[in-house]
Amino acid sequence: MQHFYAPFNRFKLNSTKLLGFAIMFIFLSDLSKAQEVQKKADSYIFSNTQVKITVDGRSGLVSYVFADGTHIDNTVAYVKDIKAGRFTSADFTTHTISSETTHDKIGKGTVLLVKHSDNQHKITLIQRLTLYQDHPYVLVGVSAMATDKPIETRDISPLAVLPQYKGQLSIPGAEPRILDVPFDNDDWTPILERSWPKANTPAIKGISYEFMAVYDQLKNSGLVIGSVNHDFWKTGLSYQAGSKQGVVDSLNVFGGAATPDNSALKSAYGGLDGTHDHVEHGTMLGKTVNSADVYLCASDDLHEAFKDYGRVNSTINGKQTWEGHAPVYWNSFGVEGVLGYEKVMMPPAVSQISDFVHSMQNFSAYSKPVLSIDSYDQGIYSTEVLKTIGEYGAKNGQQMGFYFIPFAMWSWKDDIKGHKVQGSDYLLQDVLLHDKAGNPIMYKDGQWGAYAMDPTHPAIRLYIIQQLKKAKAINAKFLKIDFLTAGALESTSRYDAKTRTGMQAYNYGMKTLRFLVDSIMGKEIFITQAISPLFPHQYAHTRFVSTDVYSHLRDDQKGFPGWGSTESSLATGSHMNWVQGTLFPYTNLDVSIMKNFQRNPDLNEQEIKIRLYAMMVMGSILGDGSDYRNPIAAMRAQEFLDNKNIAAFFSDPKAFIPLKTADGETYDQQLSFYLPGDTTMLALFNFDLKNDFKQGFSRQTLHLDAHKKYEFHDFMTDALLGELKADAQNFSMIANPGDVVLVKLVPVN
Repeated sequence: MQHFYAPFNRFKLNSTKLLGFAIMFIFLSDLSKAQEVQKKADSYIFSNTQVKITVDGRSGLVSYVFADGTHIDNTVAYVKDIKAGRFTSADFTTHTISSETTHDKIGKGTVLLVKHSDNQHKITLIQRLTLYQDHPYVLVGVSAMATDKPIETRDISPLAVLPQYKGQLSIPGAEPRILDVPFDNDDWTPILERSWPKANTPAIKGISYEFMAVYDQLKNSGLVIGSVNHDFWKTGLSYQAGSKQGVVDSLNVFGGAATPDNSALKSAYGGLDGTHDHVEHGTMLGKTVNSADVYLCASDDLHEAFKDYGRVNSTINGKQTWEGHAPVYWNSFGVEGVLGYEKVMMPPAVSQISDFVHSMQNFSAYSKPVLSIDSYDQGIYSTEVLKTIGEYGAKNGQQMGFYFIPFAMWSWKDDIKGHKVQGSDYLLQDVLLHDKAGNPIMYKDGQWGAYAMDPTHPAIRLYIIQQLKKAKAINAKFLKIDFLTAGALESTSRYDAKTRTGMQAYNYGMKTLRFLVDSIMGKEIFITQAISPLFPHQYAHTRFVSTDVYSHLRDDQKGFPGWGSTESSLATGSHMNWVQGTLFPYTNLDVSIMKNFQRNPDLNEQEIKIRLYAMMVMGSILGDGSDYRNPIAAMRAQEFLDNKNIAAFFSDPKAFIPLKTADGETYDQQLSFYLPGDTTMLALFNFDLKNDFKQGFSRQTLHLDAHKKYEFHDFMTDALLGELKADAQNFSMIANPGDVVLVKLVPVN
């Protein structure tokens, strides 16, 4: 992040000369009166109405106290040189502190610079602590500067809570949790909501990626921590918590996370939730090396703290916008499978799908529906065939979607010699990423697997150009890009030697892809990311919240796969609503299904309704993957997809605010959400198959008018269900076992 500094004041705190300094109290004349910097005895205090930051002049330790009662005590910053070892800010004897004003993309504020140095070390650490006038959060970063030899590191932290410095993080509340987030959305790996261990049981520990939260489940309050730079480092947040409720014993927010998959561990506990790397994280090398900046915000409203995290990321890195109505689409994958493997439709039948979509007047009323052919066999779905489908769809007021994989190549294992990268004269074997032994990395291992390709190689640019020219030839307006994590893998070799890390290469590749889309196809192309890291986010309009969703109710449902259920996707999604409108214009909870996904058993209508409502509360775009040639699928599509209220909502989807989020790993989740507005909407999801879900609400919680009467209407049918009288301040709702309730609260004048 670029700051524009103006000198303010500088003084030195030395552990041997503290008595020589007078007490200083300073108000910054050009800043808000709520923001102040002051010197008190052996400490330097930096504060506003939301947070007080204290720098201990003797030790250099930094502590944070937030207005909601959250404490982060005795933190350090550090850099670990690959040869010289680790240097923490507390290892130095001199701690020089200065403050400067800043006016950057985020706003006006003050930067506190804490310089840690002495004569014994040939490295100096400088921490940057930024507070803004009009924002409740802190941005924290660190730079390490060498006085002689350059520093080389793959482990740098602007914020570490370590037991040896009596560091700890604590939050108020009766039901504390740690939100542990996987690196990407692959392999149906869930977000974890981790409770503190019981007495006399082992501590919980793990690594979250890019961001995490320490929060109270009952109050939806707590602390959000996350990286806001994603062009070099993969950020890990390593934590440990013992039996003392609400206290995190250690936390390390560091650049340099690179974790392999471990089949001996559960999916979300190190099995599949990491970066999938085969090589150590690349290094940063130079006389000065920098961490990513890290966002800290503790709030009584966790959802708002997360939204601010999204806004800061977009302010710093940019984001895509979308004018007009949100796209709606039909996707072939739920019918045909990978490369048409199911062989139940194939090209000639797409015209029948197009005709049926055209018959759904409400579904087609807002934006031209997209016909998205997914994971297709290019020998069957040639450019000419896709163009013919597009021309047919255009007569029905529809447009085409296009699918491709920019950074991975599927192939038979060990059968890559002599094969060229499509669109280029480069050999595939020369374009691949490599592991520690120098072998090509299989991003998806198996006899039929995917090799990871180097985004910095010119062959990848040529390959993307070839794919985009195909998309342009069929006049596609919608792109689905998949298996993107392959491009973020670390490697022992790269075409561009100046590109030192997987994230740096991935960011380069995504920036190149976005530029090529704009230049070849035009800027009005909608891009959705499927399997991918969350960050960098700024190159697409939406991203899958979880891996493919098959629309059955629960993962433990007999006859269905043990993954891809509505429950599992919404459990993760209940903690991710904030990305809609902050990182992306919309989210994407994958497609709905009107009868059955590929060869899975049939769904019932209740499951379909729950699936659609789950997509609604996430602010997802609407896609469907059904075979409308089947009479049951067609009938249900007319009932659900062509419903006027469903169609109107998905023309401009908005994510609901979570009231009760997923907690723990049970399938019996009971979740609630609301969407404020002229007509407030309220949703209850009950994935418990035995017990009712009853929840009480107040006017204040839902931001309803204190004195108006409200009518409760069923969302889909508009049927009157009841009323909230003008003098009633509270009410309750019930969702039956395995069911959902979605109502509109309509004010009555």
